[in-house]
Amino acid sequence: MNTQQIIDGEASVTPNTLAAMAATANPRLREVMAAFVSHMHAFIREVNLREAEFDTALRFITAMGQQTNDTHNEVVLAADVLGISTLVALRNNPEQQGQTAAALLGPFWRATAPECRNGDSIARCDMPGHAMMVSGQVRDVDGNPVVGAKVDVWQASPVGLYENQDDAQPDMNLRGYFITDAEGRYSFRTVRPAGYPVPTHGVVGKLLAAQGRHCMRPAHVHFMVTKPDFKALITQVFADDSEHLETDVVLGVTKSLVGRFQRQERADEPVHYTLNYDFVLERGDCCLPEAPIK
Repeated sequence: MNTQQIIDGEASVTPNTLAAMAATANPRLREVMAAFVSHMHAFIREVNLREAEFDTALRFITAMGQQTNDTHNEVVLAADVLGISTLVALRNNPEQQGQTAAALLGPFWRATAPECRNGDSIARCDMPGHAMMVSGQVRDVDGNPVVGAKVDVWQASPVGLYENQDDAQPDMNLRGYFITDAEGRYSFRTVRPAGYPVPTHGVVGKLLAAQGRHCMRPAHVHFMVTKPDFKALITQVFADDSEHLETDVVLGVTKSLVGRFQRQERADEPVHYTLNYDFVLERGDCCLPEAPIK
């Protein structure tokens, strides 16, 4: 009998677990899981994790899965409020070549937004609040316009709700995608979004309350800019006058992503806002994420 794999006290648990996984055929899976086990075991020792706390953690993870469905993703929300999503986005999308900063995808992107023509409105019903015109150019890191890029946009309403959260909004309201023209430009009409609370009805809301944290996000518009042979850019542009820029609950605001939501007041037209924001893409594989909701 080989007794090397028999647990001989606490000290043998980690090396035996690593040995049990050593034959993993996929080298990247082997590397990631070995690091995960090593760090998790070290964490348990560092905080001296109690059995009751371990049980609470398991119930938290179980509840995240149970509370995730076609219209709400508690797992993504948890990764967001713990800073994990932002850290992954920034580490995988550095800005050294001048490319636009990435930001977390968030739990509200839908992969089936309708195609729109440049200049169209994504407000598909009467909405409160002020109209907003958004425009800009998509370029590569050498400054050349990127023609035919897909600019997918989604945002919350002026009352701080995405359409899948709000029965008063029609399907796909404040969502759509646009194709850049011969100069790499895009444009669309919308309404100015409001900041909003992240969902707090699930276990993530309980965690935020226990940590004494607020649940608010600053006003922003989501963008996903893609074209074959370019890395997919997933980002957000934030209103420069929005509350909670410095205390975003999901830690998603970077300085370069704060855009100028400029108020326009003219005698011959209603008050409205404009946002001009350019995006810079880098070459690479265009890999799209899985949509967190349907």
